[in-house]
Amino acid sequence: MLALLTNDDGYAAEGLRRLSREIGKLCDVLVVAPTVDQSAAAHSLTLQRPLRLKEIKENLYTVDGTPTDAVMVAMYGILDNRKPDILISGINRGPNMGDDITYSGTVAAAFEGAILGIPSIAVSTVEFEDIDYAAAARFTRKLARKVLNEGLPDFSLLNVNIPNPTNGKYAGVKITRLGKRVYHDILLENLDPRGKKYYWIGGEPEWEDYDNSDYSATKEGYVSITPLKMDMTDYDLGDRLRGWKFRGL
Repeated sequence: MLALLTNDDGYAAEGLRRLSREIGKLCDVLVVAPTVDQSAAAHSLTLQRPLRLKEIKENLYTVDGTPTDAVMVAMYGILDNRKPDILISGINRGPNMGDDITYSGTVAAAFEGAILGIPSIAVSTVEFEDIDYAAAARFTRKLARKVLNEGLPDFSLLNVNIPNPTNGKYAGVKITRLGKRVYHDILLENLDPRGKKYYWIGGEPEWEDYDNSDYSATKEGYVSITPLKMDMTDYDLGDRLRGWKFRGL
């Protein structure tokens, strides 16, 4: 069996290195990841310039593009259309929960895997500092084994957020829904040394705490697994729209 690993933090990130060692206990591993940090690259493809692939060592490659670029180059440039048995994106430094998944390069790489028909997982930590990557990688290996044995539906993936364990243990695992994150003061305005205005996107986030959300689960020490799917169609709204009348067309 073969696992394709990637991320959005760059090929040298500790989370990816830990993940590669742990998944290597399950199956063969191919790592194809961005050359540099591509956080918040979302599901973007590089179309306006060529991409450069560099082999760092056996089964470890870098691509000077986005996480989605890395998956595409891996599939069509390295594997020559051979489909991996599983794709894992991560382990990301910091969470990818709620609305933030729309910005996440980590989750986007897993979405690309799902589009290509590969059972795919996106894995992130809740903490930004003092992260227990070893524990997160061990849990990911156990989850990957489940996915390899059970499979996933077509065009679906798992988005996983892992807190640090307390006294070496997680509170458990919860199957969750996406939470809601509200940003305050998201755009900062300032002047550069030449007096020209510039903007910095940032802001202070605040999570809404409600039952069965990814945020609420990880806040309580649980590993959060949120199933996602490519089909974002709002079927209920579609039923309402069918009742609209358009005249004079």
